[in-house]
Order: sequence, then structure tokens, then C-alpha cells
Amino acid sequence: MFEKIVLVTRKTRLDDLVARFNTRAQAKFYIEHAGGDFSGYVDEHDTYQRALEVVRRAVSTGLKVQEMDRSLVPTYLFAATDFVVTLGQDGLVANAAKYVKGQPILAINPDHAHFDGKLLPFQPSSFRESLERALLGKARLRAVSMAEAKLQDGQRLLAFNDLFIGASTHVSARYRIRSGGRGEDQSSSGIIVSTGAGSTGWMSSIFNEAAGILAFLGGGPVQPMRMEWEDERLFFAVREPFASLQSQASIVAGLVSGETPLMVESQMPVGGVIFSDGTEADHLDFNSGAFARVGIAPEKANLVVA
Repeated sequence: MFEKIVLVTRKTRLDDLVARFNTRAQAKFYIEHAGGDFSGYVDEHDTYQRALEVVRRAVSTGLKVQEMDRSLVPTYLFAATDFVVTLGQDGLVANAAKYVKGQPILAINPDHAHFDGKLLPFQPSSFRESLERALLGKARLRAVSMAEAKLQDGQRLLAFNDLFIGASTHVSARYRIRSGGRGEDQSSSGIIVSTGAGSTGWMSSIFNEAAGILAFLGGGPVQPMRMEWEDERLFFAVREPFASLQSQASIVAGLVSGETPLMVESQMPVGGVIFSDGTEADHLDFNSGAFARVGIAPEKANLVVA
């Protein structure tokens, strides 16, 4: 059924520091000279490397194994005979899921002491049996709903956790929003559209902010929006909408479904973007004249859960 295992890895913070300062010694000097604790970077790096060595041995099942950094995933052409294994935080699953074309993903938590791992059910030391079942087509999968932003010219972008629609810099985004038969011009810090899987990610921070403000004002608790991974709905929230003579702030949150898509028309001459799952480098330009339709994507992300 499968001919190759694609092991997706990610650089550690120490790897990024060494790339920035050329050597580990120079990176150490910079961090400690600034009053930071360099040992935390080293411990994190060593933990990841130990986990990677364990995983490398475990995926040696007789199939071909191709290891790649997550930065290469958007340009890699996944085949129907590829089986995907990720080793990293939850964001690595989200980054990979958009490009693997529905191939099963087995996600491993390299550091369960520090990573929540809501999308990472497996540990490096104990995933081999589940991997073997998955390669035989006997593993339990969850078909996770993804979001889709599609422009009028056919360009589209998938999201596992969330979409951001707004400006690429710290300026107000200008657009017209339409949802549930209502529409208005807005000026805000952008729109977040969350899937069920992403409801515990970026979207949860918006609810944390709302709860904190309401508590400060003496109001009651705010219940966060929770959806199942398979939910055929999305939830959107407008960040910091500004009401003025030219902009309104009555459409600040809502549900998106097949019957009620979210429509957004850009009013930004330059700098408008749509990106997904925190990856700004892989984005759609969203400038004046662009229309985006946001809804549930036809593709599913298939995660191995047992």
C-alpha cells in the first residue's frame, strides 16, 4: 500500500541561532551577554535530537525513508504511496497537512514535558506498533476538516488550524465583509477563521482576551468556542474592529458553513494578505479588487490516532 515514509522534521531554536550567528559559541555569547539562559536552548535541542534518533531507527521498516525539513514541504510533491511521519510541535502537523493530499499523518511529540501536543498522540519510544498497523491500513484515522480561502481568479489556500485575512504589516486592514446575509465595511487588525482543530489554537487567545476584558469590567465568564476536528463548520472573529464614519463593527464573529460562506472583498491598495497556520511566507496577495470566499475545504487531513 505504501512505498515510502516521509519523515518531516523541524529546526530547533538552537539551529536557528547557529544559522544566525554562524557558530554555537557565538550564539552562546550573544544570549548570555544579553542576560539570557543559553542552557534552555541546548536542552531543548538535545531532547529533540535524541527523539529524532529514536524515530529514525523505528521507521526503518524496509520501506524507503525520506527525511525533510518542514521548509521543503510546500514544494514537495507527495505521492499516493507516501506515508507521512512528523516530529515536532502541533504546528508542524498543521504545516504538513495542507500539502500531503490526504495521505495519513502519524504525529510524534518529541518533548512531552514541554509541548501540549493536542495533535501529537504518539511518543518516540512507543509509536512503532501504531506505525506498522498504519502501514497495513489497520490504524484508526480521524478525518480532520480544513478551511479554504479561494479568490475569484481561482487561487486557493488551505488551512488546518486557521486562516488570517488582513494586512501584512501592523496597519489597519480595510475590507468589506459579508456573512449570513449581512455586510459592512470594516477597519480592523484582520479576521481569524478557525477550524475545529484550530479552535484550541490562535482562536483561543481571542477568547482569552475577551474573557480578561469582560472580567476587568465586572462581567461574567466567556465560554470559548469548541468544535470537533471533524466539524463541517468554521468560526471567525474580527480582531480589534474600529467603528468610524467609514467603518462599522457589528459583524465581529460568526459561523461559516457550506450554506453560509464568509465573503471578504479587499479595500487595501497594497499589503493585503491571506495566510494560514502562521506561515506568512506562503500566502495569497489580497489587494484591492480581490474577493475571497472562505469555507470548508473538500480535502481532509487524515491523522493516525491509534
